[in-house]
Amino acid sequence: MAFKMPRKEKIYEAYGAISDGRVSMGDGSAQVLSSDLSKAYTVSWEGDVYTSNDNSSYWQGALGYPVIAVLMLAGRLPLDMGTAELFRGVPWRELNEMHRNDYAKAAESVLGVLGSRGADVAAVRAEADAVYDEIGRLAITLKRGRLRPPA
Repeated sequence: MAFKMPRKEKIYEAYGAISDGRVSMGDGSAQVLSSDLSKAYTVSWEGDVYTSNDNSSYWQGALGYPVIAVLMLAGRLPLDMGTAELFRGVPWRELNEMHRNDYAKAAESVLGVLGSRGADVAAVRAEADAVYDEIGRLAITLKRGRLRPPA
């Protein structure tokens, strides 16, 4: 595995990007908009080599949510659209800032809201766990590309 494992919460952010229609897939590259639409990230790939200018991917070498979303839409990671739809409209940037970038707390707050709306939170967690396990089995390389993260 030629990348660091992401925080599991990034899977939930990827679900939000997909359900909100914030991922524009192209041939060898994709644009992924942030939850508040203020930033556009570029994910590029050639074969099994990926680059992305999101902060997690660029600075830490860990798969960020833009890469995870692209891998889901490309069929390289499992994608349950019913689960993804639960994360439509979640203001991730705002929540992450509110929780001082404690991504686990931000995700727990979202899961709490989903549970109060009747969602099967245990099933959502199990789905994310399955995606996380598949990430660990991916035979891809994540490299730092030319594009720096947007300011």
